[in-house]
Amino acid sequence: MTPQESAPAPEVAVAEDPIKAQNAQVLALLHQLFGEATFTDVEEPYGLLTVTTTRERIHDIIAGLQQDQELKFHFMTTLCGINYPENEGRELGVIYHLHSLTRNIRLRLKIFFPLADPTVPTISNLYSAANWLERETFDFYGVIFTGHPNLVRILNVEDMDYHPMRKEYPLEDGTREDKTDLFFGR
Repeated sequence: MTPQESAPAPEVAVAEDPIKAQNAQVLALLHQLFGEATFTDVEEPYGLLTVTTTRERIHDIIAGLQQDQELKFHFMTTLCGINYPENEGRELGVIYHLHSLTRNIRLRLKIFFPLADPTVPTISNLYSAANWLERETFDFYGVIFTGHPNLVRILNVEDMDYHPMRKEYPLEDGTREDKTDLFFGR
């Protein structure tokens, strides 16, 4: 045996992913502040910590995150509606993106609820930007934000009697005969 063969292989230090470490720390703080059972479906797509909670808790959670001196989620990046018609009892949802500019932490919160009861508490009293975004979500998805100061359509005409971003209509006219689907993978 040569000395090279008998020597143990050097230990390679594996650096911990800083985003995963930060997400684990934020998740631990979320559990500490609001309870472990409050959050479900914890994911990290592309390094973005994403948790699902309930609409009954969303206002208190976001208010707590905004006021927390360690996390400092003082900026709401966006708020938008989503529609999954195949998820019975959870067809509609709202996604909130919060950002801590001082700590450079991003967090995505999701809530889901039935199409028959599309009510969610407003957070326009916490973030001014939520006023417009909640109106847009109401306009396109029909989500009713209780406590909103002026929940009226913002982009579509007032007499529109449907919400165009809901997946209630076929994407294409099935009666068309002037096109071929051969090249479109259908």
